[in-house]
Amino acid sequence: MYVDEKSTTLASSREGRKYYFCSTNCKIQFERPERELRNLKTSLAVSWPLTIIVAILTYVLQLGYGPYIMLVLASIVQFYAGQRFYAGILDAVKNRSANMDTLIAIGTTAAWGYSTVVALFPSFFPTGGVYFDTSTIIISLILTGTYMQRLAESKASTAISALIALQPKTAHVLKGNEVIEVQIERIRLGDLLLVKPGEKVPTDSVVMEGESSVDESMITGESMPVTKRKGDKVIGGTINATGPLRIKASKVGEDTALAQIIRIVQDAASSKVPIQKLADTISSYFVPAVIAIGIAASALWYFIGGVGLNVAILIFVSVLIIACPCALGIATPAALLVSSGKAARNGILVKSGESLQAASKVDTVVLDKTGTLTKGRPEVTDVIATSGYSAREVIRLAAAAEVNSEHVIGKAIVEKARKEKAKIEFPKKFSYIQGSGVTAVDREGRKITLGNRDLFAKKDLADIESRLKTLEEEGRTSLIMGVDGKVVGIISLSDSLKEDSMKAIKALQGSGKEVWLITGDNEKVARAVANELGIRNVIAHAKPGEKMRKIAELQKEGKVVAMIGDGVNDAPALTKADLGIAIGAGTEVAIQSGGIILIRNSVYDAAVALELGRRTMHKIRQNLFWAFGYNIILIPVAAGALIPFFTISIYGFLPLLAAFAMAFSSVTVVSNSLLLGLGKPAARLQGL
Repeated sequence: MYVDEKSTTLASSREGRKYYFCSTNCKIQFERPERELRNLKTSLAVSWPLTIIVAILTYVLQLGYGPYIMLVLASIVQFYAGQRFYAGILDAVKNRSANMDTLIAIGTTAAWGYSTVVALFPSFFPTGGVYFDTSTIIISLILTGTYMQRLAESKASTAISALIALQPKTAHVLKGNEVIEVQIERIRLGDLLLVKPGEKVPTDSVVMEGESSVDESMITGESMPVTKRKGDKVIGGTINATGPLRIKASKVGEDTALAQIIRIVQDAASSKVPIQKLADTISSYFVPAVIAIGIAASALWYFIGGVGLNVAILIFVSVLIIACPCALGIATPAALLVSSGKAARNGILVKSGESLQAASKVDTVVLDKTGTLTKGRPEVTDVIATSGYSAREVIRLAAAAEVNSEHVIGKAIVEKARKEKAKIEFPKKFSYIQGSGVTAVDREGRKITLGNRDLFAKKDLADIESRLKTLEEEGRTSLIMGVDGKVVGIISLSDSLKEDSMKAIKALQGSGKEVWLITGDNEKVARAVANELGIRNVIAHAKPGEKMRKIAELQKEGKVVAMIGDGVNDAPALTKADLGIAIGAGTEVAIQSGGIILIRNSVYDAAVALELGRRTMHKIRQNLFWAFGYNIILIPVAAGALIPFFTISIYGFLPLLAAFAMAFSSVTVVSNSLLLGLGKPAARLQGL
């Protein structure tokens, strides 16, 4: 709920920031979420069994001494399980506001209090109806919804932990001729470090000796491993793929790139403005109005209408009972339950109701490239043969040269050859040339050379130069293959698009969304992907902080932004966006930072999720209308509008009318929510 920091008396500080709260419960949830979750679980364990017993005694058994049993059970629910709502009333009074707790506490107390008097003094009121079932059901349902919300929030808080887990725990420090393993915290600026193949780079450094391919995708978003040589910078947390490196620490501790990403995520998370719940907004006006109507009606009929004190009290209580919307407790949870269940069955995991609410308002979508629109791994796209060789023979010989390689490009070539059912023979000799390619001697004694331009003389490339440039302009990685010193073919690779990326972009743009591609990859690759998909807004070479800043700019323009990504480099942007949508095969950090997870790794499911969010919020608004609608219509009746026509005898059946209104509104809300489970989110989106 939105809080005015000038009026609230509840505040808490964390890491130099001050946070304000509408109630003690919210403050406890912020400071000690585990304790709040345990308290809710205990309250639910008490309230639901007792509520079920009360309902059975009300509608099934109806024993003569039933009201006394219900009084005891309902009192436990009211003042043990429901104690948080009374604390909320005190906080609301201190903060000069009316929140959800106010509505629940007054309504359930009115139902419980009136029922208690009827149970203990049945002759005091002209009707003997009790409403213990109403008070217990409302409390149990609201607690259930609160528990679901807290559970989702507790899971989301692990994003920072997942980021910190990426940092290596130890490093190999070079001391003369010795290699000493130390804790990462003991690294100092200028320390010489050894990074073996397969290990993470311990901290931001500069290469002093060695050459290797480094996988930086989790930090920069670059799809291909990057060759690092003497003088190049390496980033802490990235993975050294092929050869040993000796590096010199240039940044340590809080100054490293990964530490800055962690800090960005923390800042982005804490800068979010809490969503003001629609029910709280309505309650802030509805509750005072209902109380005022109840008091005014009771006083007018007592002083002017001449009714007795017991009838005047009954009028006041009737207004509160009718005005307390039982269906409000399930208006939002029912829609969320149906919507989340349908989404999960179709590969979409929604973390919270706030995520669906944000999805319904999104008008701008920002996408990462690698692993989001593309498959996140290189694949062979073209095999061009020259000098009398066939394409099949070129890929077969290339696979023979790369069959011993652990490099991702080599694996892609071998996989392509296997798909072509080419016979792959292990070479007699194999040699890996750092940063350039490989050489091998096959079973027939031919020398195969496969790699970049550095392995060939310029004159040898004259006949294929134009083709090479065309492929490079398309953003593809091209390898040249030679046999016994003669160029015989070109093999190009790229991180190819997912099968549904084109359909996803069309669906997003077709629903009126503005689409941006923001990637850490190079300009040529980014433009090639954008042109193929029809995306006009493109930003390349974007670091994590730059992605987040662009989202902030779009938000300042009044846009509601959804970010779709899968890597560590996407975590700050996922957190900063109004809605983060994480690809399920992505990193743990991206998944924890996102409000919606696409389990099937299909970016098209993002379009489906946005449409589902729109439909869900539409249903929630309808539910809230029904939750209040019947009761608002009956408030004038409860206030005595029909007394001139039916005298005070109307109160003989008015409680039954109130109970019917509550029951019918609840049935309407549930039935309306179940409609979300039918059909597709939209005719133009064929995802569900």
